[in-house]
Order: sequence, then C-alpha cells, then structure tokens
Amino acid sequence: MDKYITTPLNITAINNLNAGDYVYITGTIYSARDAAHKRMYESILKGEEIPFDLKNSIVYYLGPTPEREGQVIGSAGPTTSSRMDKYTPLLMEHGLKGMIGKGKRSVEVIDSIIKHKGVYLAAVGGAGALLSKKIIRSKIIGYEDLGTEAIREMYVENFPTIVVVDSKGNNLYETAVKEFSC
Repeated sequence: MDKYITTPLNITAINNLNAGDYVYITGTIYSARDAAHKRMYESILKGEEIPFDLKNSIVYYLGPTPEREGQVIGSAGPTTSSRMDKYTPLLMEHGLKGMIGKGKRSVEVIDSIIKHKGVYLAAVGGAGALLSKKIIRSKIIGYEDLGTEAIREMYVENFPTIVVVDSKGNNLYETAVKEFSC
C-alpha cells in the first residue's frame, strides 16, 4: 500500500506503517554513516551535544557523491545498514524514530524498533542518481571533516522507501521469504 508521511515523525504515522508498505517521505531527514554514528554515539555517552535533535527524526545511511553543477547533491544511494547496528539502540533511546538504508538489521535493532516505536525503511540500492532527484536541499551540519560521511540536513519531497521492519517488529525480509518460497 502507498503511504505518504511528513517529518518529523509522529507515533500515529509510525503505527500506521506496515512491513511491505511503500512510503513517500516529505520533510527534513539527516544523513549519517559509520564514522558519524560512532561520533554521535560517543558524544551521547559523554553527555555532549550532537549536530541535530534525534527526537522523531529519520537518519538516511548515506554518503553521497559530490554534487554536479546544478544539483544539490550527488548520487544518493543507501549504504548497508548493519554497519550502524551497534550504535542504533542508543540513538533510538534518545529519540531517533526512523532509519533508511538497505539490508538486514540485528535482533538488537529490531527489539529497539519495537521498544521505541520506530521504523526501518529501505531505499533501492543502485538507484542513487534517481533518489538524489528527490532531495531538494542539502547542507552539511556536522562533522565536516568526514567528507562524504559528514552529517547533512536534507529536505526531501516524496522520497521513495519501503517499510522493512515496522513498529510491531514485522520484518519484510522474513515474510517475503515465506511468501515467495516454493
């Protein structure tokens, strides 16, 4: 089913998302990959500020290519989500509600999604050039020294994703295997 949501996320929108739903996001999302997650994690543990408010936000596991003339961002395809798994439960404890990436998540992350009423969404790997067209504005807001892995604040319009793990713990990777196995 196609669903349209806006950010920041709210519990009603999250509870209405089900594994397998196509979701189009409009609003502000943030990019962060491995190195940025490690810094945010360490900062939170030390009681330090991080570059943005996690509350009800969505993080896109993205390290874009440099933008070309006339573009706000380069190719913007997802990276493998499991590399952020060791950091995700703490970020969710501090308000993170949504993640966009590709691939499976650990049991600990799925348990955290259920506990904190979040959602894990997938973007199509290999479609970075097309996905970048849905990013209307982009600016670096933290950890600029990380280059393409710096944290970006991005405004997206109808950014296409699919729900992989919903707030109830339903996992598309598991249900699809059962549904389409011979």
